[in-house]
Amino acid sequence: MIGKLTGFLESVGDDHVVIDVGGVGYLVHCPASTLSKLSPGGQAALMIDLRVTDETIRLYGFLTVEEREWFRLLQTVQNVGARVALNVLSALTARDLERALALGDKAMVARAQGVGPKLATRIVTELKDKAPTMMLRGHAGEAVAATAPRGPEADAVAALVKLGYSQGIAAEAVARAARDLGEGAAALDSLIREALRAMGR
Repeated sequence: MIGKLTGFLESVGDDHVVIDVGGVGYLVHCPASTLSKLSPGGQAALMIDLRVTDETIRLYGFLTVEEREWFRLLQTVQNVGARVALNVLSALTARDLERALALGDKAMVARAQGVGPKLATRIVTELKDKAPTMMLRGHAGEAVAATAPRGPEADAVAALVKLGYSQGIAAEAVARAARDLGEGAAALDSLIREALRAMGR
């Protein structure tokens, strides 16, 4: 099982890269969010998801463990395969996807190529309850630890959960607060205050 590849980046295509590891060139399919941050001629490290079917063996690469986990989670939804999951991650950042699921924003998910209204509804419906858990995840190397919050939004969700709110309600309130605050969402205290204010209305 291949979990990570580190090597010389030979080329970057429309939907893939070729990374040389010890003289072997691996073709790795990547979302646009990953491709946009890679340049040929340098070193690259990608977190890998290996998919084996009767016809093919494909490698999918991501800059972070978090992106890879979203890629895997998206494919738990009926009719969402690897290609559609990549399209979703190409259209939305991990944070945008978290917010879309927490807010039930089907239109945002439907921005992805190949995702119609019905499929967007299914994705939001089936993954809405899993968004809070993903928001609370951090990562260190290969490990994904639910105890390591990632960023102010995850910290705000954790704080609200400690106050007795459910993860789903906390995640939705924080997502709405982050959307309303815009640039001000970087401040943890502002996020918590706005989320609490919204829930108290």
